[in-house]
Amino acid sequence: MTITAGAPPTHNKPADLALGFLTGGVIGTSLTAFIGGCVVEKVPLIVTGLVVPAAFGLVFFLATLPRRAREAAVVPRVALAMIESLEAVGGEASDVPVRFELSVAPDDAPAFRVEIRQDINLVELPDYRPRGVVVVEYPPDRPWKTRIVKRPTPQWEERAAADRVDSVPGPAMKSETAEGCSGGLLTLLGLLLGSAAVLLLFRADLFGSDGSASGAPRPSVSTSSSTSTVTSATGTVTLGPGQSMLDEGELRAAVESLTRSANRRQALTVVVQDRLLTVVFASSGVKGAGFDARSLPYDRVPDLVKEARTTLGVGSPRSWQLTADGVTGSLTLRVVVTGGGGTGTLEADGQGNVLRRSGS
Repeated sequence: MTITAGAPPTHNKPADLALGFLTGGVIGTSLTAFIGGCVVEKVPLIVTGLVVPAAFGLVFFLATLPRRAREAAVVPRVALAMIESLEAVGGEASDVPVRFELSVAPDDAPAFRVEIRQDINLVELPDYRPRGVVVVEYPPDRPWKTRIVKRPTPQWEERAAADRVDSVPGPAMKSETAEGCSGGLLTLLGLLLGSAAVLLLFRADLFGSDGSASGAPRPSVSTSSSTSTVTSATGTVTLGPGQSMLDEGELRAAVESLTRSANRRQALTVVVQDRLLTVVFASSGVKGAGFDARSLPYDRVPDLVKEARTTLGVGSPRSWQLTADGVTGSLTLRVVVTGGGGTGTLEADGQGNVLRRSGS
């Protein structure tokens, strides 16, 4: 028995392109908001990054629920099909994804040509060969969702063994509705627009500068190696990984950058740690208080720290801190070292001369 071929049905779903665009927008919005919120520690951004995809998924589920219910209610149509070609497209498991091109010939509808992808067990793969006839089923309104029936009924199995199906001319329908790269481009465009929308709406949180407690501006300068911040009361410099305030010229450069930003105001206290410098400035309305932070004996600081770490009996030193204090009148340097054996203190004058040592 020969079954003749008719004109293949076609399908077009531009809504899939719009869905791809919206999906890209949701991905860009949620990722940018979540990552940006984690970086700047803004809870509203983090919540936005979590809520947007959840809300999109819920809306999509509710919007497509009636359509999926209608599709599930459609009784699939069973037909014979001839294998025009087949190609294994990958996989190393027991089930191998295979791309089939089929000529499908229903008993009561025009025949059509379709390309599908279906997993086939390696043991059963030799049963499928070009020009072979198989039993398939598909929704009448969505023929591109054709599937090969691996265990047909005895009646259809007998028909597949006895009947012959003619090849259907023309291009094969595919389940992928977006042609070329238009779908990918629209998704990418949505992702970029979603990211841009977050950056625009939350630009104050992401790029704005904070104010100090007194409302004064808080300028900060960042480079790949260090970050400095100056307020009306304090200034800090944080070095990058692999750097230390004990490196040659590093402490001097950090102090001068802060005093320059603070209009050369006097300092009350200077605290130096391995990668952190903090300067507490005297109030601009108080005269005679503090000292010039630039007068520190920079060349002596590494030696003082080394001496404190090796001569105060603290065992293996874990941390150190140098404090320069000029509130009492004369400049005093105090190096505190902490280790497995306790804490030790070394005091020196403004020229870096050691005055006393103590350990605990």
